[in-house]
Amino acid sequence: MFEDKTLTCKECGKEFIFSAGEQEFYQEKGFENEPARCRDCRDKRKRGNGERQMFKVVCAECGKETEVPFEPKNDRPVYCRDCFNQKRGV
Repeated sequence: MFEDKTLTCKECGKEFIFSAGEQEFYQEKGFENEPARCRDCRDKRKRGNGERQMFKVVCAECGKETEVPFEPKNDRPVYCRDCFNQKRGV
């Protein structure tokens, strides 16, 4: 049987509870390590720092300059939002 544990977040230094239910979930999933970060720091890490790196590109369809949130590869066309949505039928 599991009991709640108090852990210290390696990111912010605050203490947080690793509940018995979470421990059971970790065991069911086969996770071997306890969480190193509190829920807030885990959520921030998943979201990133809030600022996405944007890349300037020229739309392969209309030629308009735009920005995309991924680094384009030379072998694939990149579209502006309007042209992308048209191709998807939105």
